[in-house]
Amino acid sequence: MSWKTQFEKWMGYDSLREDLKEELLKQAEDETYLEDSFYKNLEFGTGGMRGEIGPGTNRMNVYTIRKAAQGLADYMKAAGEEAMSRGVVIAHDNRRMSHEFAIEAACTLGANGVKAYVFKELRPTPQLSFAVRELNTHTGIMITASHNPPEYNGFKVYGDDGAQLVPKDADRLIEMVNAVENELTIETADKETLIEKGLFQYVLEDLDKSYGEALESVVVDKSLVEEMGSDLSIVFTPLHGAAQTPMMDAFNRVGFRNVHVVEEQAVADTEFSAVTSPNPEEHRAFDHAMILGDKRDADILIATDPDGDRVGVAAKDSNGQYKVLTGNQTGALMLEYLLSGKKAAGTLPENGVVIKTIVTSEMGRRIAGSYGVETLDVLTGFKFIGEKIREYEKTKENTYLFGYEESYGYLIEPFARDKDAIQAVLLASEVAAYYKKQGKTLFEGLTELYEKYGYYLEDLESFVFKGKSGAETMARMMESFRSEPMKEQAGQKVKWQEDYSTGTRTNMLDGSSENIDLPSSNVIKVVLEDGSWYCLRPSGTEPKIKAYFGVKKTSLSEAENQLEQLKDAVLQKVNEMS
Repeated sequence: MSWKTQFEKWMGYDSLREDLKEELLKQAEDETYLEDSFYKNLEFGTGGMRGEIGPGTNRMNVYTIRKAAQGLADYMKAAGEEAMSRGVVIAHDNRRMSHEFAIEAACTLGANGVKAYVFKELRPTPQLSFAVRELNTHTGIMITASHNPPEYNGFKVYGDDGAQLVPKDADRLIEMVNAVENELTIETADKETLIEKGLFQYVLEDLDKSYGEALESVVVDKSLVEEMGSDLSIVFTPLHGAAQTPMMDAFNRVGFRNVHVVEEQAVADTEFSAVTSPNPEEHRAFDHAMILGDKRDADILIATDPDGDRVGVAAKDSNGQYKVLTGNQTGALMLEYLLSGKKAAGTLPENGVVIKTIVTSEMGRRIAGSYGVETLDVLTGFKFIGEKIREYEKTKENTYLFGYEESYGYLIEPFARDKDAIQAVLLASEVAAYYKKQGKTLFEGLTELYEKYGYYLEDLESFVFKGKSGAETMARMMESFRSEPMKEQAGQKVKWQEDYSTGTRTNMLDGSSENIDLPSSNVIKVVLEDGSWYCLRPSGTEPKIKAYFGVKKTSLSEAENQLEQLKDAVLQKVNEMS
């Protein structure tokens, strides 16, 4: 069906919501706007769906939410009566229409006889993951677009283990969603009627209490926190998002008493008006925190993203200036502290495992190896870490110790099964307290790790390609890197080219190849002779290609030089094609 036919179908629907109809009428002469709104259905992928809010089949609105919820209801019906009776738990963040979308999803599910437990206030993604497990529901829904701009929202689906659906389960759900033919005519039910029937139930306080109690297990050394909890000065900002309430409760529970909140960013503002970007990966997100940090002489600055699953950390460098750590650096600090603490306490298991993604720093493998702990690589996406946790619980082959990804996502204790910024904030604060007790900053602690394990440096570049033409450019670019591999870069010969779409690792020096035992994914990774590497992958949630880079040298200057050479070589080819 052409975009014009879809547009006409919407405009001809008598019951179309007035706000959506008005927007379409306002844009009636803008064919570019209309085509982008209707040229396809908003893609429901392995991570759910995410897009700009507005009218159209390629936008987030009540009709595309109903379609996703109807597909989920059909998915649960196919799973049987038990799945339907266990129901769904739904949480939402602070974004535009998040609460309304949560209610629409619940009322669509209820019309299909599926019970929904709905958080009556905004709560972060990890608490939704926890709630799935605590309530023993069959699935969970998180209404969020994470750290995207204000005009975005999304719909993420979780399995009964509290992790995002793995590909085989997601594929079945995707089929169900795509099979829903007309998003405009999906049946929904009245909320009050569903409440009377026991198919709609608000939840909050009990889950707050049980999640808060679980968070206390994250503390490694309680005596350290008791001793330093009032001395360590912490500045915290939720960047207008959902982490404010559970984070402050967690600080109080474990004993961090000297916490200063960036008040202008503590409000659940749909427009993120007091921050340039609600993404802790971007340094501008720390502008207000740095001002408050200077006033309070803070030891550590902490920012969580709007749905509370990612966390960024800043600490003072050797010049006394706050410097934002990368996700890899924060992960290295937490991993070293966690493993050393377990070793000192005699609780480090013989079959311990650390799980990281293929684009996360190799420094984690080096640290874990020094403690005799195995490191496992998985594809990008925390659902693959959650999948391995579930596998190890069944097989007892390994004991999960820590999981992380370079994009500021960490999970310490697996009572949640997605990255958990609340947990990570507690551990990062404890690490800062550990170094402060020694008279050192967190940044000085990082330097010690570099001196011990080597200078691992990483970087990330993103290339945005919006709309239909942008998607075509991304596809062409990935195919070029795949089919025309370079033999030498940054003064080093290419040793390995890993194509995760075919599951093949090719030795570029002798032509031999081997299989990669991971699910198929549109990712290319290249490893040079000295261990430097880069990786290209289209984002699963945004219209962009991400290019990851990693190097390891014996000095900072050598590592910086090698990183720049590697980036220049790759970016030259990218720029030629964009």
